[in-house]
Amino acid sequence: MPRRGLILQTRTHWLLLGLALLCSLILFLYLLECAPQTDGNASLPGIVGENYGKEYYQALLQEQEEHYQTRATSLKRQIAQLKQELQEMSEKMRSLQERKNVGANGIGYQGNKEQAPSDLLEFLHSQIDKAEVSIGAKLSSEYGVIPFESFTLMKVFQLEMGLTRHPEEKPVRKDKRDELVEVIEAGLEVINNPDEDDEQEDEDGPLGEKLVFNENDFIEGYYRTERDKGTLYELFFKKADLMEYRHVTLFRPFGPLMKVKSEMIDITRSIINIIVPLAERTEAFAQFMQNFRDVCIHQDKRIHLTVVYFGKEGLSKVKSILESVTSESDFHNYTLVSLNEEFNRGRGLNVGARAWDKGEVLMFFCDVDIYFSAEFLNSCRLNAEPGKKVFYPVVFSLYNPAIVYANLDVPPPVEQQLVHKKDSGFWRDFGFGMTCQYRSDFLTIGGFDMEVKGWGGEDVHLYRKYLHGDLIVIRTPVPGLFHLWHEKRCADELTPEQYRMCIQSKAMNEASHSHLGMLVFREEIETHLHKQAYRTNSESVG
Repeated sequence: MPRRGLILQTRTHWLLLGLALLCSLILFLYLLECAPQTDGNASLPGIVGENYGKEYYQALLQEQEEHYQTRATSLKRQIAQLKQELQEMSEKMRSLQERKNVGANGIGYQGNKEQAPSDLLEFLHSQIDKAEVSIGAKLSSEYGVIPFESFTLMKVFQLEMGLTRHPEEKPVRKDKRDELVEVIEAGLEVINNPDEDDEQEDEDGPLGEKLVFNENDFIEGYYRTERDKGTLYELFFKKADLMEYRHVTLFRPFGPLMKVKSEMIDITRSIINIIVPLAERTEAFAQFMQNFRDVCIHQDKRIHLTVVYFGKEGLSKVKSILESVTSESDFHNYTLVSLNEEFNRGRGLNVGARAWDKGEVLMFFCDVDIYFSAEFLNSCRLNAEPGKKVFYPVVFSLYNPAIVYANLDVPPPVEQQLVHKKDSGFWRDFGFGMTCQYRSDFLTIGGFDMEVKGWGGEDVHLYRKYLHGDLIVIRTPVPGLFHLWHEKRCADELTPEQYRMCIQSKAMNEASHSHLGMLVFREEIETHLHKQAYRTNSESVG
């Protein structure tokens, strides 16, 4: 083994020596190639007997320097051309990739980069091609159809009414009103100033003048929105003294997504002060505290509870419930404010907000018949921001369980009733009582109107204050917020408007349309069932 290692080491030594000699030979040949060309008979500089003077060598050096400068300039130019071609190829590849993504996803998200106007125009035109404008879409069922809503100059006829809208109404929202006015004006512009490719002939008036249409010639229109593509408008115009209609189709394409901002929100230290105004209703309060214990004390652990109690009757019971729940859970972050006066929800929430003396805090105005989840509390934190946003969630209101679960001997526990179904409840889009807002915003805007007495109205006044201000109002249904059914009593002392609102709310809370129909036609249904039973018995006897 040592001898073999010695031989290997000797071979390696000679191999390295050979490589060194080869490199030296290549270097010598390179120097000969780069050396200035001279006459074979001429002597080298510095040797006695040279035939060339100093000027010759200076001219030779200058010539070589110019040659190398020309070569360097040529190489730089070629490198610049290659860089430019590479950049152009990269841009073409990126453009092809973006078009491919747009065709696949219908979205051309550009981040912070501005999109070229030509590309954007091409994208908007592609939205028209993808929408159901010229060719019908193949749908799997009748429920896949996107219905149109129709409108005239003064009215909108809508299918999706909710509880606060009507089948026929004026467009009260400014954005909807401005949208329809803009569409009609655009349609008139198309008719009165047609393009060369428009399929319409120029018509003259009775005196030979150019026929001009105006908004009074608008008969009706239809519109529908495909959420990922745009809104389609079908407009019909007609002069009173003409038989022909003018039909204009417009499309408002939705553009590509654009990033507005990306931020991190830390809610780990955000405390919510839940304020509950209360009068009597101790059984409902006991149920509320069970939910409070499970969600706020055991799960969230960043909650302060403020209860504002009106009157003396039931106060001791409320104190006992609070002490029982808080002692067994070692929870002490609560405040009980007692007011010996008639119940007033706005007054109670005002007092509860001002009872907090530890600076800024996020407040949740809550009622005793509300059931909420831990996820909702985080939604409350995420959608309210001091000086910028207030959160007005839409509550899912449960129907009377005695009607919803009439086929059962006993309604199921409350936790099992918390489902979002058409026959179990509805989105309470006419209610504005449950809200999350910061204490500073509430005090700045002036709180609740103390002139409102009794049931209802105070929450709407506060909501309108925010709408008239600069803060953003976040209004959306949330899955983790339920209004539990309870029997309503509309007092005789209410104003006519309050009494009407109370009765309306009472009717809405009772049951779904189908369940109410079953109650109305109960006698007819029972008669039918008796006839069916009699017929069955007769056939069996026969």
